[in-house]
Amino acid sequence: MRLLLVEDDAPLAGRLRIDLEQAGYAVDTVADGVEAEFMGSSEPYDVVVLDLGLPGRPGLEVLSHWRAADNPVPVLILTARDAWHEKVDGFKTGADDYLGKPFHTAELVARLHALLRRSTARPNGPLRVAGLELNEETQTVLVLATGQAFDLTGTEFRLLRYFMLHPGRVLSKTRLTEHVYDFESERDSNVLEVYVNRLRRKLGRDSIGTRRGQGYVFGTEAP
Repeated sequence: MRLLLVEDDAPLAGRLRIDLEQAGYAVDTVADGVEAEFMGSSEPYDVVVLDLGLPGRPGLEVLSHWRAADNPVPVLILTARDAWHEKVDGFKTGADDYLGKPFHTAELVARLHALLRRSTARPNGPLRVAGLELNEETQTVLVLATGQAFDLTGTEFRLLRYFMLHPGRVLSKTRLTEHVYDFESERDSNVLEVYVNRLRRKLGRDSIGTRRGQGYVFGTEAP
């Protein structure tokens, strides 16, 4: 899953980027409101972590412009401003969640997981789809029928999680690369195919179907 981190505190942004990448996100970071608004409007992010006190353009103004343009990306506001009326302003503007500084990274990650579940209408608890259970903390997948568990690389985990959050849908290679890799990564569809085949070797050839000229489909419509 792809995440936009908007934070002008460089040391904090650097630490968060590492922690969020370890948690299974492809992370892009920006430090000012103008660039944040552009990136959030032009790139297909799955979730945004947005600071309010930004140079160039305030975070609430950025969020307001996204919502005015019907951009539905889930947004978690991360800020040192913890007055209740500021939280109310954030929610009225269109924020989906709010976390004040200082905070524990584990709570941030848990809240992001919850936002993604809500945005894709998935229930709480372990992500279970098509006979698989994905452990988002250990980045492993369990085949429920056999009890066999597999470790996943970072890219395998991001790819499988995106498949499992969108079962039965035809997903183009372009869409998958946009959500599995960050902005700076080289997006090669042939490399993506390698990772799809790695998942098939672990989970079975029929776990991910191919639609010629369209892309891939996972789950109930895969065979």
